[in-house]
Amino acid sequence: MEQEFKDLNYWALILGGSSGLGYASARKLAKHGMNIIVIHQDRRNEIPEIEESFNEIRQAGVRLESFNTDAVQKENRGELIRDITQILGTRGKIRTMVHSISKASLKPIIGEEPTLKNEDFQSTIDAMALSLYDWTQAVFKAELFSKDARILSFTSEGNKKAWANYAAVSAAKVAMEAITRSLALELAPYGIRANCIQAGVTVTRSFQLIPENETLRVHALKRNPFKRLTVPKDVANVVYLLSKDEAGWITGSIIPVNGGEHLK
Repeated sequence: MEQEFKDLNYWALILGGSSGLGYASARKLAKHGMNIIVIHQDRRNEIPEIEESFNEIRQAGVRLESFNTDAVQKENRGELIRDITQILGTRGKIRTMVHSISKASLKPIIGEEPTLKNEDFQSTIDAMALSLYDWTQAVFKAELFSKDARILSFTSEGNKKAWANYAAVSAAKVAMEAITRSLALELAPYGIRANCIQAGVTVTRSFQLIPENETLRVHALKRNPFKRLTVPKDVANVVYLLSKDEAGWITGSIIPVNGGEHLK
């Protein structure tokens, strides 16, 4: 396998990378020679298994540094930026930043309590949309991006379709897409590209928290021309493609990665 990023002092910063799409992206980029920084938030009893999976990534011959903390908190972000600056040293730069933070209120609008409150919308949008802006701004101000950096985040079909118990997440996805378009426009003079990947229905830990997720799976299978669900590897492959030099003319886009699931 070609390791085109090897020896370029490139790093990928993965926000939410201990499982699902974030972890798959870290693993794929590492196979092609990119060093990895993962920021995740998991329970203490889950750490041994997570560390084992991180060691699998290190076997690709790259460096991997991880931080188990809340990436959404402003105080943590400032400390993390200082730590990342030390890790990168004088030569390292962040080529790809992947936003995969999933921290949501999955409640109905009406019905039995608990129902969605204003603060539920605020916390979900803050974690799943505004933190993309906060991290981009922090990394940019610290001058940690490479001259041809890529900012990638994950959206879903819930950006346009209404799903039960998904209202707060849907609002966050729409906000994240709007932020991505603005980042693409205003960061273009600095050589930075920003895109959203609209993944198909993918059975991840976060997806399984959605009430009645089995209904979404069945519906997706019926619509998909290939008659299978999206898997994290499918999405990670596109993260890799968008990180390559050849993808430099793609920015400000919402890219479906779902095997045609959106076609009908």
